[in-house]
Amino acid sequence: MQEVKTYKTKDLILNVNKLYDPIKLDLSQWDRFLDVLCSDRQYQKEAIQTAIIYLASGKYNSIEDLVKENWNDSRRIELKNRYKDIEEYLRKIQLPNKLSATIDLATGTGKSYVIYGIAQIMLGLGLVDKVLVLCPSLTIEKGLKEKFFSLSGDSRLKQTLPESAIYKNPAIIDANSTIKNGDICVENIHAVYENNSSSIMDSLMWVGEKVLILSDEAHHIFNIVSGRDQQSQNIKKWKEFLLGNEYNFYYMLGFTGTAYIEDEYFNDVIYRYSLRQAVDDKMVKMIDYVSKDDSIDQNEKFQKILDNHIQNKDTYRKVKPLTILITKDITKAKQLAEELKEFLGNKLDLQKEEVEKKVLIVTSHNDHKLNVARLSRVDDKEDPTEWIVSVSMLTEGWDVKNVFQIVPWEDRAFCSKLLIAQVLGRGLRIPSEYQSPQPRVRVFNHDAWSRNIRGLVDEILEIEMKLISTPLKEGERSKYHFNLYNIEYDKEQQEKESQKEHQEFDYTKGYLELIAQVEETEKETEYLDLSGIIREKNTLVQYNTYTIDEIVNKIFDEFRTREWEGKILRLPEGTYTKENLPPKEEIRKIIRNSMDRVGIKGDRLVGKNKYKIESMFSTLLRKKGKTIVNVWKVTEPYEISTVDTDRETIAVGNLRHNATVFHTDNFDIELNQDIKETLQAVLEDETFPRSSSRQINPYLFKTPLDIVFTKYEPERKFIESLCKQNNASKLSAWVKSRDQGFYSIQYSITTTGGKHSKQQSFNPDFFIKISENDYEYYIVVEVKSDNDESDENKAKYKYAKQHFNDLNEKLTQNNIKQKYIFHFLSPNSFVEFFDYLRNGKLINGEFRSDLDDKLEKNN
Repeated sequence: MQEVKTYKTKDLILNVNKLYDPIKLDLSQWDRFLDVLCSDRQYQKEAIQTAIIYLASGKYNSIEDLVKENWNDSRRIELKNRYKDIEEYLRKIQLPNKLSATIDLATGTGKSYVIYGIAQIMLGLGLVDKVLVLCPSLTIEKGLKEKFFSLSGDSRLKQTLPESAIYKNPAIIDANSTIKNGDICVENIHAVYENNSSSIMDSLMWVGEKVLILSDEAHHIFNIVSGRDQQSQNIKKWKEFLLGNEYNFYYMLGFTGTAYIEDEYFNDVIYRYSLRQAVDDKMVKMIDYVSKDDSIDQNEKFQKILDNHIQNKDTYRKVKPLTILITKDITKAKQLAEELKEFLGNKLDLQKEEVEKKVLIVTSHNDHKLNVARLSRVDDKEDPTEWIVSVSMLTEGWDVKNVFQIVPWEDRAFCSKLLIAQVLGRGLRIPSEYQSPQPRVRVFNHDAWSRNIRGLVDEILEIEMKLISTPLKEGERSKYHFNLYNIEYDKEQQEKESQKEHQEFDYTKGYLELIAQVEETEKETEYLDLSGIIREKNTLVQYNTYTIDEIVNKIFDEFRTREWEGKILRLPEGTYTKENLPPKEEIRKIIRNSMDRVGIKGDRLVGKNKYKIESMFSTLLRKKGKTIVNVWKVTEPYEISTVDTDRETIAVGNLRHNATVFHTDNFDIELNQDIKETLQAVLEDETFPRSSSRQINPYLFKTPLDIVFTKYEPERKFIESLCKQNNASKLSAWVKSRDQGFYSIQYSITTTGGKHSKQQSFNPDFFIKISENDYEYYIVVEVKSDNDESDENKAKYKYAKQHFNDLNEKLTQNNIKQKYIFHFLSPNSFVEFFDYLRNGKLINGEFRSDLDDKLEKNN
């Protein structure tokens, strides 16, 4: 298994040597210019100075010189960890043999000031005659030109220009005009290829060595562009244009707040002002994102998002707060926009025309091009837009300050460092009306997949204090490694004859078994901010409900239009057929009786009960004949070793909120230096709760992992019991599984409404090895809270029991001396579980937990 490397991003920045000859480069004469341009934004001044020293000091002839200087610095350990040798590093330089580099400035921190400052100084020094500023879209081009026009016309800024400056007060043009000496030309990359009247070729051909190229949103240059439209194809050519021999450009800087190629940080960054630093300096909004949420369907999720939106309108009344929802592609954006409009119309009782004005969809599709122009007005209170739906790769260039909620709609819109940084960047700018106290933007990501991207989010937000759990490769406890067996299933479709034709359906008892219901309830969502503080928010969620008459009418529509498989329907007051339908009142009475039996007042039923009633009567209407059924065939067992367990990472801040790290009292010889220092810091920090760590005698810590994390109290209590002397003496070894990628079991769960099922997989929490009479018993445990009888757990229980029955049968056939015993376990059965472990009844299959019993009855 390939080792996963993690880095502190700040340690990957290339240091530009500030010791240079001031006679060759007198930067002091530009101090007043920088003071006026950057005001109190010190990071902008530092970025400009770093760039000018790199480009103009004469210390470097190319990016390679800078890389070699940093590589040869014995303190730059992280660079040597990232690449095996300098040759590998140099091969991965994106714009080689040029004075090229990247400046990483968090979105919302004023890149345009830095770009203009570098352009003016380089023109003033006379190192270049022209500046070409490239960007990926018309929106960004328009914003840059407006900012540059403002700066070039600022009389106070003009007065600060040194007398010795070669070119002062540059003209701001686009490529429709000839680029003359002293000009700053701002153009989107598409004009280079699309516009026949573009002056770029005529103005810059063969003179590139005296041209400074400044590329905004530079991540576009190096990331794969998947679109097939002309704009996407043009962006693909951006790098080709920069390296073209016909221009021979030499001075090239890129600017971005998302300096990632997918998850890999750029290797040519010379200055970084990170998102975390910008938040800490209150230059941008504080970020809250979901750490725990139990939304069960889209309707509930929409209600929570709307509740946040309404709260933002109350909190930030001086402006018009916006919510943006981000999807993976145009098709999904269109679908989401329509679903959102329908929800808002129903929930807020709005006419279609009103909703259309409130929801703006922004994509590269021709149907939405006019909407892009509206982005410049959405902050205005007079503009009706409150909701923006966009695709993940069309997110930069919006100079919108009133975004207070961001909703990445699916994990693929939020699944890489590049996308996360882009998505977060959309809501960072602070409106002038709310400079202090620092406003907040809420990111409503779904916790079902936020756990998988938590590490990526933490790295983007520079929550860098982490602990990493790793399988031990040496030392005394490495003897606790063991090999497990798993199986998979191959699906075959077969036709199957209907077994019998029902002649009679008897509902004479006069009621159906419904479930208890509520029509609305308080639902809690937890949000985590960058300080590690959790904020809880309750939303009153209302479930979709249906009247008895709506359900009865639906049943009778089906009665009239569909064929009856059975011939007779028996109800309390009579016997009926297709030709002799029952009175509606009799069906209504059965439903009312069913509701009364479970205490449902009023005239409305929630979706689950509606579907239950309809499915009861639909059995009468099923078609006869052959049906397609899936037959699952078991594969041969294959081995999984705990040696190959993936590393697991946890942010130290989680130890303040229910998480626990288990370690031995000699962890100093089991952990690497960085992790050891981090753990030591946690143990010495008295502000952490007592539950944040547990020190275990290494002779009782019978796991092959160096440290083990738990996130909730039931898991913590279970491991504490595993490590008690009387229990540890009876088991051979144990391992806490990872959330994914270690030992996967497939299961099928029915979606809301009961109409479809979807295939999923889960990894059981614990594998406990017990050796007895030349046999290996593996107790597989899924730990939950007491009484956790969710539909998901029912499905997991059913399929896992079948999985291990099939596995045990295969192992017996192959004469493999292993047996697997699976249990769902909650704290109210821990005492019995460990008693059965000690007396041997556990491996004899005699144990049954309270949760096993509840889930078994419901399957």
